[in-house]
Amino acid sequence: MSAAYATFGLAPAMRAGGVLADGAYQVHRDFVDFIVDGRPLLFQLSDLDAVSPLASDVPPAIFTAQVRSLLLEAGAPLSGGRYVIYGCPECADLACGAVTAVIERAGDDFVWRDFAWQTAEQADLELNGYRGIGPFRFHGGEYRTALNSLLNSEGPGGRRRVLLIGARVALLAKLAAALRTIGIGADITRDADGVPAGELRGYGAVTFGPGTGEAERAAVRRAFERAGVEVAYADGLAPIVPLLVAQIEQALDRGPAEQRRLTRLVAAGGEAGIEVTSACRVRLTVYRRDRLARTHVHEVFDGLLEPGLHRIPLDAKAMRGEAYVVARTAGSVLVGALAR
Repeated sequence: MSAAYATFGLAPAMRAGGVLADGAYQVHRDFVDFIVDGRPLLFQLSDLDAVSPLASDVPPAIFTAQVRSLLLEAGAPLSGGRYVIYGCPECADLACGAVTAVIERAGDDFVWRDFAWQTAEQADLELNGYRGIGPFRFHGGEYRTALNSLLNSEGPGGRRRVLLIGARVALLAKLAAALRTIGIGADITRDADGVPAGELRGYGAVTFGPGTGEAERAAVRRAFERAGVEVAYADGLAPIVPLLVAQIEQALDRGPAEQRRLTRLVAAGGEAGIEVTSACRVRLTVYRRDRLARTHVHEVFDGLLEPGLHRIPLDAKAMRGEAYVVARTAGSVLVGALAR
């Protein structure tokens, strides 16, 4: 069977990191995803927590080698002409499992075929092949232009540093430590006055700690505007570290809105409204503070959702006091306050 032509493109994506409700950490990874016929290829692989080999945190030489490998300017890393398309976001070890495919030339075109889940040197298509995905035939010019653009730029690396603004140093220190644990750099300051423009360009987001005054927020925004730096801002909802981490992950998401799995979160009337664009696992967590400012965590949902809008009931206990909802998939995070 000959492959039908498909369009090929690239787009920034991320594997969302975070501090999970059970205390575990999930590493943040920025990478470039493959866009096939206008849609992330990763979304066709059900609920897969993985990243492409084009990740921002690999050394430049390795990143370049990965690009040239996809251009077939180097031999296949696996037997049978197979290449890793998506791998483990934690360690990139084949033993953890990877999505692989044969990449070959067909005249001037490039063909991706025989997709499989692979955990050893040899792929078993009969047992672990992805039926219904591919083969894809890409026009050679479009394919080469997209991948070569990565070699002529700074690569996919987002600005994975966050500037934390506020007076509550103990809280911000805990937040900075949590962010560094998941792979996001963080610096703490009271304001951005006098910070050189070159340093400000290294930040991808600014988070204002709870209690930061409006005058202080405006001064920080002016400093970034004077430096000509576009940055995402997040207003800390409450002094709860996992919640603030989730807000920062949401702010750092540079992927196009139309290419995200999780697109909407509304919490009101005793339920959470969640909209997803493709089948994926969604975890819903409520963080609330009681009258004594104690934090309580409620895991209210963890399951696979099909594309569309879903309404998830919230337990009455989770809605007492000051409450916030975090919706998380492997690739995105949304945060919202519970409307009364």
